[in-house]
This record gives sequence, C-alpha cells and structure tokens, in this order.
Amino acid sequence: MNKFQRYLFSNVLRMMLTIVGGLVTVALLTQGLTQLDLIVENRQSAVTFLYVSVLAAPQVISLLLPFALFIATVSSLNRAHRDSEIVVAQASGMSRMGLASPILRIAALGALLHLFINLWVQPLAYREMRETVSSARSDLAATLIKPGEFSSPSDNLTVYVGESLGGGELRDLLIADNSDPEGDTVYYIAQTGALTEVDGVPAILMRDGRVQQEDPNGRLSDLSFDQYPFELGSFMRDEGAFVLKSSDRFLPELFRPDLTNYYNNKNKEKFLAEGHSRIASPLLNLAMGILAVIAVLGGDFSRRGYQKRIAVCSAGALTLQLFALAAVAVGEDDPALNALQYLVPLCAFGILSYFFFMRARFASKSKKVRHMRSGEVAA
Repeated sequence: MNKFQRYLFSNVLRMMLTIVGGLVTVALLTQGLTQLDLIVENRQSAVTFLYVSVLAAPQVISLLLPFALFIATVSSLNRAHRDSEIVVAQASGMSRMGLASPILRIAALGALLHLFINLWVQPLAYREMRETVSSARSDLAATLIKPGEFSSPSDNLTVYVGESLGGGELRDLLIADNSDPEGDTVYYIAQTGALTEVDGVPAILMRDGRVQQEDPNGRLSDLSFDQYPFELGSFMRDEGAFVLKSSDRFLPELFRPDLTNYYNNKNKEKFLAEGHSRIASPLLNLAMGILAVIAVLGGDFSRRGYQKRIAVCSAGALTLQLFALAAVAVGEDDPALNALQYLVPLCAFGILSYFFFMRARFASKSKKVRHMRSGEVAA
C-alpha cells in the first residue's frame, strides 16, 4: 500500500474499532439489565455482574462487526471526499481499485476476526457465562441468607435470618418446613446457627432453639434443643448440568451432536443452521465493505456529495442483513436451504464487485477515448 492507502486504511480501522466499542458498550449495558437478578435476587457482587456482561461481548461483536465496517467506511470515504483527498488521489493516477484496496483488506481482516470469534471465542465465553450464572443462582448462602427478609428457596420451605455474622454464622433464625403433605408446618426457632454440610448435604446447624408443631389433637408441641442440623438438600433447586444451547456449542458439536440425547435430537436442525451461520456470517463483512465503497465511489463525481447514494446503500446494507437472518431461519426449517446462508453474502459481494469494477473499467476506457479525440482535434 502507498502512503494514501495506509492513511485510508488506518482511518477506517480506527473508526471501525471506535464504533464497535461504542455499540458493544451500549448493547452490553442493555443486555446487562436482564442479568440484574444476579444482584437483586441472588446477592452477587457487582464484579460477577460485570463479568457476566463482558462474557456476552463476543456474540455482540460478531453481530455488529459488518455494520461497523460499513459505517466506518462510508464515514471515512465521505470525509476524504469533502476534504478533496480522493480527488487529489485520483488526479495523481490512483484507480478506483487502488482506492477500494484498503477497504477490501479491512473487510478481509474483519471476516477472519469474525470467523475466529464465531468458532472459538463465542462458545467459550458463553459456556463460561452459563456456568457463572448457574453457580450464582445455585449458591446456597446467596439464596438463603437475606438478613431481615423471608426467603423461600422452594415451595415447602421458608427461611428467615435476622443477621449474618460472616463466615457462615447466623443469628435469629426461623425456619418453616411444610414438606410433609399430611402433616402441619414445623417451625424451627434458634438463637444462632451456621451453614454447614452433613454427609455432603447442605444444612443449617441451629443452636439454642425450639421446634414447634401442632399435633393431631390440635395441641402445640414445643421441644427445645441445644443443637439441631436441618438438612436442605431436598429443598434446594437442582440446577444440575445446564443444557448447552446452540450459542454455547463449538462447531463439531453443532454439526455432529449426540443424537441419543433427546434435546440434541429435537434441535438437530437448529444446531445445523447455527453451525452454517458461524461459517457464513463472516462473509457479510466482504459484502458490506464493497457496498460501502460503492456508496461513495460507485458513481460519478459530485461536488454536492453522495447523500442519496449513501442512503440507498444504507438501506441495501440493512436489507442484506435481514436476508442473512432470514436464511438462518429457513435453514432451521429445511436443512437443504442452509446453502442460502452462503449464497446471500457471496452473491451480493459478486454482483456489487462486478458493478463497481466494470464501471471503473468502462470509465477508464471512456477517458482514454476522450483523450484520443481531443488529441485528434488538436492535430
């Protein structure tokens, strides 16, 4: 690349990274609102909340990267046009191919980055995010210990803790156990207690307390105890091994899932469409790149700017993205139609490239003819 091409390359790349960073930040803040229950309901730290939000970034980046490339290219080329930099470059002999070359290089690099994110970074990040969320929501202490509040980890259990002293130590406990369908609710009241385990089962070790229950005759049974372990294993939500969604799976798991698993067998068409989308979606960067070039350089020079052509190409970029999403949707219904995921960006890139470069060749020939005619007239 010559000096002007390097200048154009750096401008587009810098603006694209800025746009991606800004859009990803907004998207993560919006998406992060759906994870606020990690703090509100499960009493997790803000660090956990931010960590989960950041883990969602790879998928957001892969979705926004083609649009960021389009916006950055149009903006940079339009500014270069306003500053007459493109006119000077063309006057010095630079062809349209020379002007488009830095953009196509960035589009190719963007496609490779997009592919890397799709194949490795996204599934790795989403698995980690799902594990973090699952761990946070199954955290015994976070579920039960809400000082000054009544909490119900299950329909048959209500727990009240007056104060958490740290280190798992609790003060002023009240537990209402309604797990016996034929019996009345059993109330456990204790001055102190601690979170512990009994034979590997989560439990609350209550100390200096009483057990109260109404007997079949309607009389209140009141027993005191010095120490009593109340096992929680049967009451806690069993998060189990979370199911890997299509966004959490690596490419081999999408193309060759274990069909003996009911969930995998039921969603095999969806997995297949997702796998093809991971490979095909980076091709959108190439189509968006050439479309952005056409928005500014695809027609005759105009001192008034190219707002109309930019608007048309922007609508084309949005339409292209919608067609790409539609191709994924129809691929889920009919696996044979997954070929559309490749055809949409490749056909768009091929047609747009032909239009741009053939027009450039035609313009070059016309210019030579005009020079020849002017030479003949002068002679």
